[in-house]
Amino acid sequence: MRSFCFTRSAVVFALTALAFAVPRSTVKESVILPRGWTKHSSPSPDHVISLRIGLPQPNFPSLEEHLYQVSDPSHSRYGQHLSKEEVEGLIAPHPSSLDAINNWLATHGLEEGDLVRSPAKDWITIRIPVSLVEKMLETKYHVYKHEASGDYLVRTTSYSLPEHLHEHVDVIQPTTMFGRFSSDRSTVVWLEDDSQEPDAQGQITDATTGLTVDASCNTTITIKCLQEMYNATGYTPSANVNNSIGLTGYLGQYANFQDLQTFYADQRPDALNSSFTVVLINNGSNSQDPSQAGIEANLDTQFGYGLSYPVPGTFFSTGGSPPFKPDLITPTDTNEPYLDWLNYVLAQEKVPLVISTSYGDDEQTVPASYAIRACQGLAQLGARGVSLTFSSGDGGVGDGNLNATTQICYTNDGRNVTRFIPSFPTSCPYVTSVGATQHFPEVAVSRFYSGAGFSNYFTRPLYQERAVSAYLASLPPGLYNGLYNPYGRAYPDVSAQGDFFRVFLAGSPIKVGGTSASSPTFAAIVALLNDARLKAGKRPLGFLNPLFYSILAEDFNDVTVGHSGGCGTWGFNATKGWDAVTGLGTPNFGKFEEKILAC
Repeated sequence: MRSFCFTRSAVVFALTALAFAVPRSTVKESVILPRGWTKHSSPSPDHVISLRIGLPQPNFPSLEEHLYQVSDPSHSRYGQHLSKEEVEGLIAPHPSSLDAINNWLATHGLEEGDLVRSPAKDWITIRIPVSLVEKMLETKYHVYKHEASGDYLVRTTSYSLPEHLHEHVDVIQPTTMFGRFSSDRSTVVWLEDDSQEPDAQGQITDATTGLTVDASCNTTITIKCLQEMYNATGYTPSANVNNSIGLTGYLGQYANFQDLQTFYADQRPDALNSSFTVVLINNGSNSQDPSQAGIEANLDTQFGYGLSYPVPGTFFSTGGSPPFKPDLITPTDTNEPYLDWLNYVLAQEKVPLVISTSYGDDEQTVPASYAIRACQGLAQLGARGVSLTFSSGDGGVGDGNLNATTQICYTNDGRNVTRFIPSFPTSCPYVTSVGATQHFPEVAVSRFYSGAGFSNYFTRPLYQERAVSAYLASLPPGLYNGLYNPYGRAYPDVSAQGDFFRVFLAGSPIKVGGTSASSPTFAAIVALLNDARLKAGKRPLGFLNPLFYSILAEDFNDVTVGHSGGCGTWGFNATKGWDAVTGLGTPNFGKFEEKILAC
C-alpha cells in the first residue's frame, strides 16, 4: 500500500501539470442585463452566430496623430490624407496577437479556411454554432426579449477567455451587446401633410446674417429654402471632379427611384432622370415596390442628393434587421448591421468623400469595448479623407420628456442612477454630430428636442476644449451636477434645419422632421464645399471638426434661441457660440467657401 505522503505528492504533481496544460480562464467582459430585457429561453445548440473577434491595434495612437495633422488647417500636412494601405499598416495587430488567437482557435478545431480576416487582420469573423461559442467563451447564451418592442436577441451577459489571451483581444461580439439598432431608434419624426394650408407669402431677412429667404420656408422646407438659408444659392457643382456623397440605410429602409423623380420634378427639375448607385451589404436590398418605400431612406436620398446635385451619390443598403425568432431552429444571428457596414466600407479602395448616417442608439446599451472599436474604425475613414456626419438624435438629453424622469434616464449599470443618456455613434469624437433647427431666423427645434449632451465613454477632444469649456463656465454653478459628464466629448458639433421637410413617399408629399433631415442636409453642404476645393486642385475636407472649431468657428450662423430638454429637465440652453443644443450653429456656404479655398 502506498503511503499517504506519496499519494499526496502525486496528487499535487498531477494538479500542477494540469494547471500548466489548461490555461486558467477569467472573465473578459460582463454586463448587467439592461432594463427592459428579460430572459426568454435557450437557443438551439445549432443556432449560428457570426462571431467577430477584434484584435488590439497597438499603433492606433499613431493613426490618431496622423488624423489630427491632416485635418488641422494650421498644420503643414493639412489635406494629405492617408491611403487605405497606409491606414491598414497603422492599425494592424502585433504578430504575437495573431499567433495567440490562431493557436486558441486551433484548439477548438477552427482552421484558416474557417476564418474571414479583415484587410488589416484586426478583425476575425467566424460562423459557428452557439454550442461551440459557449465552449470557447466558457459562457451560456440565452434568448432575451425586449418587452417594449418584442425584439429577440441571442446574447450572454458575461464571457471568459484564457488569461494569456486578454491582452490579445479588444472585443468579441455578439456577446454582451444589447443595443437596439432598430427603426424606432432612427431619428425621424413624422408630420402629416398639410399641403392644403397656404404657405406664408413674401420674404424674411435675418438681421444678423443678412440672408433672405422665402417666407414659406417657415412652414415647408424645400431645396430652394436650404440654398437660401445656407448661402448656397447660385453655386453650381460639377459632376466630373471625382467628388461623391454617400448615405446609409438600414432595417429595410428602401430608397425609391420613382419617388426621387417625383421629388426632382417638384423641387429640382434640372436633376430629372438622374439617379444614384446602390450598394448592398450583408444581404441588404432596395425593393422598388412603392408600398415598401422608406420614409427615412427617401428623406435622405431626396434632400442629400437633391441639394448636392450633380455630385455622384451612393446609397448603402445594409441588411441585418433583427432576424432572430425564437421559434426558428437554426437562424443566423446577424443583427449588428452597423459593424457590417463599417467593416465593408473600410475594405473598399474608394469610399464616398462625405457619408451621412441617421441612425443611433443609447450609448449605455453599447458596451464600451464595442463603441471604442467602432469609433476607431470611423477614425480610419477620417484619416483617408472621408467626412462623416451623424444625426445627434431626437431625445434631447435623454428621452425628450420635460415632465417626468422616465426609465430611459436611468443607468444600466445596476445602480439605477438618474443620468442624462448620450447617444452613439454621434458621441464618437471622430465624426461630426449634427443637431436640428427650425424656422428662419433659425432657432433650436422645439417640436422634439435635438439630441445633445456629453459622452460617458469618450473624453473631450482637444479641438473642442476652448469652445466647450467656455460654454460650461457660463452655466449656473451646480446645474445638473451628477447628471452628465462635464469632461466628455460634447455634441452636437453643428446643426441644420430638421423640421417640415417636404418629402415624397409612394408618390405623395408628406412633411417630415428629425435630425435625420439635418445630417444629410449638412452632408450635402459638405459635398458642395468638397466640390469647390476639388475644382481648385485641392484635397477634400476629410474629418471636419478641427476645421470647424478653428478657422470656421465664427462663420457659422449662430443659433441662440431654444433648448434641448429631457429626463424631466429643461436641459441645456442655446447661446452665443458653441452650445449643447445646436453646436457651433448652421452652415454658411459662402463664408466657408472663401476660407477653405485659402487652406
